[in-house]
Amino acid sequence: MKIRDILKNGKPTVSFEFFPPKDDAGFADLYRTIEALRPLAPSYVSVTYGAGGSTRRKTVELVSRIKTDIGIESMAHLTCVAATREEIQGVLDELLAAGMDNVLALRGDPPKGETKFVPTPGGFLYANELVEFIRGRYPFSVGAACYPEKHPEAPDAARDLENLKRKVDAGVDFLITQLFFDNADFFRFRDQAAAAGIGVPILAGIMPIVGAGQIKRMTQMCGARIPDRLLSKIDAVEDDAEAVRQVGMYHATRQCEELIAAGVAGIHFYTLNRSTATRAIFQHIKTR
Repeated sequence: MKIRDILKNGKPTVSFEFFPPKDDAGFADLYRTIEALRPLAPSYVSVTYGAGGSTRRKTVELVSRIKTDIGIESMAHLTCVAATREEIQGVLDELLAAGMDNVLALRGDPPKGETKFVPTPGGFLYANELVEFIRGRYPFSVGAACYPEKHPEAPDAARDLENLKRKVDAGVDFLITQLFFDNADFFRFRDQAAAAGIGVPILAGIMPIVGAGQIKRMTQMCGARIPDRLLSKIDAVEDDAEAVRQVGMYHATRQCEELIAAGVAGIHFYTLNRSTATRAIFQHIKTR
C-alpha cells in the first residue's frame, strides 16, 4: 500500500527505520527484530541504502521480505551516491518487480572521508532531480527528507526552504524530518514550510538516545541540536548506560506525546537497528 494513501486515514502514522547489516548473521538478527514488530502493526518500516552494490541488493531483498513474508508495509531508501541514472533505474526496476510501492528519494551524504557531495558522471546532483526521475517513470509513492534545523550545507533557513519547495514540487508525497530533540524546532519549521507553500504531510523523525557518546557524534554530523537541559541530564549520568537510556526514552516519549497532541502527521523512529526502546515508546503512545 502506498504511504500517501496510508496518510489519508487521518491518524498519525508510526514507522521504524533500519539499515541492512553487513553480514548474513546480522541480516538474520535484523529480520527477527523486524518480525517482532508485527504484533504492533506499525504503519510501515523503511530500510536505508548504501553506496555499495551488495548493500543495495540487501535493501531490495529486505524490503521485499518485510512486505511479503512478515506482512508489514515497507519503503526502500534510494540515494544518488555513486550511481548513474541507469544504475538507479535498475534498482527502481527491481523494486517495482518485487511489488514495492514506496521509495524515499535522497541525495545522500558524501562518501566517507569526503566533505562535499560530487555527483557520479551520468548521475544526479540534487534530490529533486531524483524525485522528478522517479515520478516521471514509476508509480511509487515518493517520500523525501527535510531538516527542522536546516540542512547542514544550506547557508540559511530561507534558502533551505526554497530547495525543499523545489524538491516537493518535483513530486514528493510526504516528508520525513532529520532527527530533532526540541519540538519547538519542528513546530516552527512546519509553520514555515506551510507559509512557503509546502502542503505535503511532514513526519517527525525521532531517535531515542541510547548512548551519550553516540548521540553527540551523530548530532555533530547531521547538525541537530541537543537542548541544554537534556544535555545536562545526559552528562550527569553518562557513565551509566542504563540511566542514559532511561533519560533518552523519557524524553522521546514526551516528544511523541506532544507531537501527536499537536496533530503531527506521523512519527518515524530512527532505531539504529535496536527496536527495544522504540517498541516501548510505540506501545506507550498507542495506549494513550
